[in-house]
Amino acid sequence: MKSIGKISVLHIVFLSMTVIGLKNHVTIIPSLLNGAGRDSWMSVILAALITIPWLFIIIYIQKQLQSDSVRMRLLENYPRIGNVIIYIIVFYLLLMAAFTMRETLQWVSTTFLIETPVLLLFFFFSIVCILLAVSSVYSLTMANVIVLFGVVIFGFFVAFVNMQIKDYKLLLPFFEHGFTPIIKTILYPVSGYFELLLLLFIQQHFKKKLNFKHLLIILFILLGLTIGPLVGAITEFGPTEAAKQRYPAFEEWRIAKIGSFISHMDFFSIYQWLTGTFIRVGFLLFISIELLGMTGQKKRIWETVAPAFIFLSLPLFLINDSIFIEIKGKYFLVSTSLFFFILAFLFLFLLRKRSNNKVDRHASN
Repeated sequence: MKSIGKISVLHIVFLSMTVIGLKNHVTIIPSLLNGAGRDSWMSVILAALITIPWLFIIIYIQKQLQSDSVRMRLLENYPRIGNVIIYIIVFYLLLMAAFTMRETLQWVSTTFLIETPVLLLFFFFSIVCILLAVSSVYSLTMANVIVLFGVVIFGFFVAFVNMQIKDYKLLLPFFEHGFTPIIKTILYPVSGYFELLLLLFIQQHFKKKLNFKHLLIILFILLGLTIGPLVGAITEFGPTEAAKQRYPAFEEWRIAKIGSFISHMDFFSIYQWLTGTFIRVGFLLFISIELLGMTGQKKRIWETVAPAFIFLSLPLFLINDSIFIEIKGKYFLVSTSLFFFILAFLFLFLLRKRSNNKVDRHASN
């Protein structure tokens, strides 16, 4: 009976594929192409190698938490600063959700709903995401399993259909501009990989704790989700043209065709992107709700978390599209890497301090 409502390792893998995969599969691709060109795929591989030690940190923190939630452990041992840390984390998670929402609706309003007011789309989609967030973690993961099936099928479909026009010679020469561009763009994929730390916020809902092998499998999947559309964009359009495109992953759908009579299949990408945003934003809001201790309190959620998310998102829609893309690419991706890096070591410090305090109290007695 204790396992009812808890999620399995397979559910966690699927959730990571959608929540983090959307960012790595779509969001960071333009920044990588602009920064490293045809060698950008090397940044993705190097970033994955750098992330491997990060996985040990996540496992260690998970062991220290045991069956406690992050909120419970922080408030029990650090009642004075615990709430401050929680509010900082919640603010950044809501900001991440806001950036995802803004970028998705920017794409929607510039591709297939040009005449539809973007604010109308925002309020409608926000309500849907918040409704997902106020449900249980089991409902969220089940919704993800259902939508992810179609996302994966369509992803493999466009990859294989476009094989006929891919020219892998466009990946040559390697190290065209040396190592510097590759090193400079490593933080872009790292910002996605480091989001694996988000799993710690729901680890109390796991049927079985994650081990290193599980996290390594997830990292390998995320590597594939990043390098697939990136190499596809380079081999289909060339590094110069791909770097000029705002949404290279979407452009790959626009050229997909079967024979001479079946084309214009880019409407499948609408399903991929919108469902990915739906799960990612809902998941980030769900974590925020749990950190604030509002689980099951729907009225409080609609009165506090929902307005906070909406008012944090609205200013982003006032920013010019080109400026938003620059802020996201040059600053927000880097700040996300730093945020999760600092947060992980903050958790390590707080947990280690708690253990030392226990030892000191035991010695004094």
